[in-house]
Amino acid sequence: MPAPTLLDREPAPGAAATSPPTAPATPAEIHADEKFCEQLEDRALLSGPNRRLRDLQLLYGVAKDFILGFRALHFVGPCITVFGSARFAEDHPYYKLARDMGAAIAKMGFTVLTGGGPGIMEAANRGAKDAGGRSVGCNIRLPFEQSHNPYLDRWVTMEHFFVRKTLLIKYSYGFIIMPGGFGTMDEMFEALTLIQTKKLKNFPIVIMGAEFWPEMRHFMEHMLKGATISPEDLDLIKWTDSVEEAVAHLQEKAVKQFGLRRYRVPQSNPLLGEKTLEGAH
Repeated sequence: MPAPTLLDREPAPGAAATSPPTAPATPAEIHADEKFCEQLEDRALLSGPNRRLRDLQLLYGVAKDFILGFRALHFVGPCITVFGSARFAEDHPYYKLARDMGAAIAKMGFTVLTGGGPGIMEAANRGAKDAGGRSVGCNIRLPFEQSHNPYLDRWVTMEHFFVRKTLLIKYSYGFIIMPGGFGTMDEMFEALTLIQTKKLKNFPIVIMGAEFWPEMRHFMEHMLKGATISPEDLDLIKWTDSVEEAVAHLQEKAVKQFGLRRYRVPQSNPLLGEKTLEGAH
């Protein structure tokens, strides 16, 4: 006997209702929802089933994002990605820390890669430029304006968060996590999950901002006590506010373990409009 459909599972007439009836959406509400979803490709993609042709168009949009990202970042050299909030101003101590960290990363020979926006991202890119290093960004198109920061040698703007996050991880040999919000936590746990599940090698993760993260660190220890993570999972993380300690950790876990792998920087082809980033040899 076939399983009942969702409609077959509706309560019989006269049966006790488990929840109050919901009024159907009005035409105005439906129109407002459709208008909201069409303002950004991400919204349309995540809004549930679309017409088949529309889903195909959205799929091509995802592929376009990846192609643009590959063309922009393919030739920039080995990167260290810095994650952090867009909301810290230039006079904030975390901005200064990120700027110092960006300079230190550049001096190691890595390209500094960020989300390309303001705040911590700007600070890290700015630090790379201070040190004469390479600075690139992978920005995101948002409902409110977020333009790329002025300290980038190269940037690309994505429509989709998940494509952007993939690119920020794909080209990196290590990750610096500065104080931030939901987006920073999403990026941090994405990297941790990929390493934990062996989708990535054990690239170093440095979390900076001791006064900002104590509850997060405590919660990770709580997960360990609850056996939802393993002791070696926490070994993936270096907690420090010292730029020198962070550099030493990157040197040990990225440079020594994997090398800068300059031989993996592909040769660009000018006939295809490709251009190697200056200094990425």
